[in-house]
Amino acid sequence: MFTREKLEQNQVWLYVAVLILAVGLGLFAPNLMKILDNHLLISFIIAVLMYGMFSQIPFTSIKESFGNRRFVLAILTANYVAVPIVVWCLSQFLPQQSPVILGVYLVLLTPCIDYVIVFTHLGRGNEKLMLLSTPILFVTQMLLLPVYLYLFMGSEAAEVVSAGTFIEAFLIIIVVPLLLAIAIQLFSNKNRRGKLLIDASAWLPVPLMALTLFVVVSSQIDKLSVHMDLIIKVIPIYIAFMIVMPFISRLIVNWFGLDIEAGRAVIFSAGTRNSLVVLPLALALPGDLSTLVSAIIVTQTIIELAGELIFIRIIPDLILRDKSIG
Repeated sequence: MFTREKLEQNQVWLYVAVLILAVGLGLFAPNLMKILDNHLLISFIIAVLMYGMFSQIPFTSIKESFGNRRFVLAILTANYVAVPIVVWCLSQFLPQQSPVILGVYLVLLTPCIDYVIVFTHLGRGNEKLMLLSTPILFVTQMLLLPVYLYLFMGSEAAEVVSAGTFIEAFLIIIVVPLLLAIAIQLFSNKNRRGKLLIDASAWLPVPLMALTLFVVVSSQIDKLSVHMDLIIKVIPIYIAFMIVMPFISRLIVNWFGLDIEAGRAVIFSAGTRNSLVVLPLALALPGDLSTLVSAIIVTQTIIELAGELIFIRIIPDLILRDKSIG
């Protein structure tokens, strides 16, 4: 019998298969895939995906998120102290062109709040703590991203980023799905129909994640060739980030004295970025700027998904093994 549990258990391989199909069609049938290269379509699909994700995040029990204070402090330190320092250092090796820097900052400064939960589970980390931390990470990254962009880019950030387009994208893909998910969660606490709706929404994340990956990659990957000279230069930065962050996060885990599974959750969070959520922000940029920044973000998505398959092996077996903290 096909169940949601079976779907979730095999979702990584579904994503890999979809990614391979999307890359193939995007490269060898680009004219066909251009019908999917629509800002409103991609934003709508991601908005529905975010609703599916948000509906499973326990916003109504957000107080519980703060129950393990050491974990919360560790994950905030990793994502908002260690990561920005690493990203700024790595960005010094990039061409100092505003669109390139902007794309890298957008994708690397925002921690993942969706499929990181899956990879944390596969990497023998505490996926419940990871799930409970998602409301905190979601709110903090949206508050801090503009701050880091200003600190790292100064007036250049204002020159390449239109506040209006960012606010519009933010409302469509984040605020509306978030408010809808919270409203339904509150409704489900008092009404059986609401509970059924939340249960039905639990089926959405996996197929919608697969659909989002397919639409985004197949419609955008052909753009990589247009800016291949710059894309080649950002790939080593993304790889270096995925190599460096687990070891730095391991030090933070030791510092806060977390248990093994909680420590692995912190390591996965610090190494996994929020590319799908920030992509519509890039697509909202004008003209050629949108093409380049989107290509830079999609490149990170492809590299990260491949890197996560390595993470789920080396994090529990090498970086943070059982009984290795002491």
